[in-house]
Amino acid sequence: MHFPPELRTSRLVLRPWRSADAAELLPILEANRMHLGPWIPARVSNPAPVPELEQRLQSFADLFEQDREWRYAMTQAKDGLLLGEIGLFPRDASRRVAFAEADRVELGYWLRADATGTGVVQEAGRTVLDAASQFKQFSHCEIRCDPRNAPSVAVARRLGFELMQTTDEPLQVWSRSLG
Repeated sequence: MHFPPELRTSRLVLRPWRSADAAELLPILEANRMHLGPWIPARVSNPAPVPELEQRLQSFADLFEQDREWRYAMTQAKDGLLLGEIGLFPRDASRRVAFAEADRVELGYWLRADATGTGVVQEAGRTVLDAASQFKQFSHCEIRCDPRNAPSVAVARRLGFELMQTTDEPLQVWSRSLG
């Protein structure tokens, strides 16, 4: 069983990244440096020359195909406008792991600043959580976020996640059953 290569809602198309997305992604990363930089890994948020972004996005696509992580480009259904990313990452209690070793998934997401407050992350989140619930090996999903990232914390709450732990990093671990 593989993760669906495309998921749709009334407003969104979620699909694996393509190297061809690099030219559209670069100005988004440049314009959202301050918005995204504090919260997501630099290897995802840092702008780079288009050829380098093409390689980054191709590696995301390859990992999707290999069932290592499922990163979806989040696009508007009406016009294909790139809004951000939502992804699921197989993990165990301590770290991200290979699909075969996972007993849970981690939900990650980012959204361009001019699309915040529209509910699209919650809509995309519900959609990928429904898809993840088809995999019986995953008992639950986790969101790991900085407690100072109020929009990310709000998404966790709106999707029905419960706060399980706050670490010294600071990092909050939120959890929701997939059953």
